Amino acid sequence: MNLSEMTKEQLTAFRDENIALYNDFKAQGLSLNMSRGNPCKEQLELSVAMLDVFDDGDFMSENGVDVRNYGLLDGIPEAKTLFSNMIGVDHDEVIIFGNSSLNSMYWTVQIAFNKGLLGNTPWSKLDKVKFLCPVPGYDRHFKVTEFFGIEMINIPMTPTGPDMDMIEKLVSEDDEIKGIWCVPQYSNPDGICYSDETVRRFANLKPKAKDFRIFWDNAYCIHHLVDEPKYILNILDEAKKAGNENIVYIFGSTSKITFPGAGVAVMGASKENVAELKKYLGISIISYDKMNQFRHVKFFGTFENMKEHMKKHKEIIAPKFKIVCDTLNREIKPLGIGEWTDPKGGYFVSFNSLDGCAKRIVQLCAKGGVTLTGAGATFPYGVDPRDRNIRIAPTFPPVDDLRKAMELFVICVKIASAEKILAEK
Repeated sequence: MNLSEMTKEQLTAFRDENIALYNDFKAQGLSLNMSRGNPCKEQLELSVAMLDVFDDGDFMSENGVDVRNYGLLDGIPEAKTLFSNMIGVDHDEVIIFGNSSLNSMYWTVQIAFNKGLLGNTPWSKLDKVKFLCPVPGYDRHFKVTEFFGIEMINIPMTPTGPDMDMIEKLVSEDDEIKGIWCVPQYSNPDGICYSDETVRRFANLKPKAKDFRIFWDNAYCIHHLVDEPKYILNILDEAKKAGNENIVYIFGSTSKITFPGAGVAVMGASKENVAELKKYLGISIISYDKMNQFRHVKFFGTFENMKEHMKKHKEIIAPKFKIVCDTLNREIKPLGIGEWTDPKGGYFVSFNSLDGCAKRIVQLCAKGGVTLTGAGATFPYGVDPRDRNIRIAPTFPPVDDLRKAMELFVICVKIASAEKILAEK
């Protein structure tokens, strides 16, 4: 029965029954963490052989540079070939960074603040800088713009990507809007793939600010959970068709492909953008970890091999996503007290509770022994206007722990929802 159709007496009994189940969980002293999208141990084991690739004693890049030494600021040529294929740019439109794409995004915003982009005024010298933020979205994106004092504007997500009507209107009218955060393939946390129309509209934006940039964080470009995935359009190709190639920075990494703490980050952009950023990069570093770049090249060889490697990840984590969605379909759907995504890739399931319940659900879960991402984290400033979105990260826990965590989660959803409806009766 739908919870909203229950009488006050039925709701009270329903709540008390679930409180009793909840107290049983508390007595177990659980300590399960589902707060971040971390790969599990079995996923990390897939890449351990990478640590032995230098046993052959070969440290020479194809252009004759010893990767143990200084040099090659923007990456070894083999890595540029491998990772340009991954993010869909040409060999000379890529910079290979260190182990963190988030750090490269932060650095790029910092350059815009300190030096300006392609001859435009540095953002630090402007009265105000604004960014558009599709919501729900990636909390660490929002932390970057918040750190720099950038005003963030919420943009609702739709099944085909961010609300493009709203974006086109805002950027065309306001030159204080300098950028937008995007996770276009399996968005964080909704798992939405931007439609072809959405990508084309992004590529054809006509912003009032000449230094407007799309921060295209394609973190999950090959992180599929199905055998026949949908691929998004190549935004740089579309931007070139529109004579708009400087509008986008593309980011990616191997953080959830090999080792999150020792992956390789990559950025793709127009040749003009790359040339400018390399000029500033050379001031702060002589070269990134070329041994790690070469390690990845030796391990994978080709982009096709990398995609085959990701099928092994799928075999490990797809069953975990099924556990989450099956539990929600069985326990929550008949009650009408939540909505959620069934993603075809990426790292998260996005759950929307009844309005005003997300913080209570997360609080109950924490006291019961399951740590979730904080309610509100998927919105700028940590404020979810409807207090309903919760990001579920199923990849890290072992299967048995995940089942137990989801059992507790649905109990907490039931308690919070019953409390909410009772308070309104």
